[in-house]
Amino acid sequence: MAAYVIVSYDIIDPEGYQAYVPGVVPLIARHGGEVLVAAHDATVLEGEPRSSEVVLRFADEATALAWYNDPDYVEVRKLRQAASANTHMVVARAFTPPGY
Repeated sequence: MAAYVIVSYDIIDPEGYQAYVPGVVPLIARHGGEVLVAAHDATVLEGEPRSSEVVLRFADEATALAWYNDPDYVEVRKLRQAASANTHMVVARAFTPPGY
């Protein structure tokens, strides 16, 4: 069952953040992931706005966690963490309605 990594954060160091995207995209692809949303201008309906909203899709939760825990991602992740604040990241499995 597909799993989604959903993350919101504020970019506080745009210059430092520039190295993150080219570093992370190949690692997402390596794990069969897909970037579904990468928005810096999302419309906030409820809650506090963040400057970046991202949704990634992976084959399943184990694959999403393998991406997040990939030793090659550790250093890349530090780039995002240093350049952002107010991060909220979750892994959620796809919803299947009862009876399907």
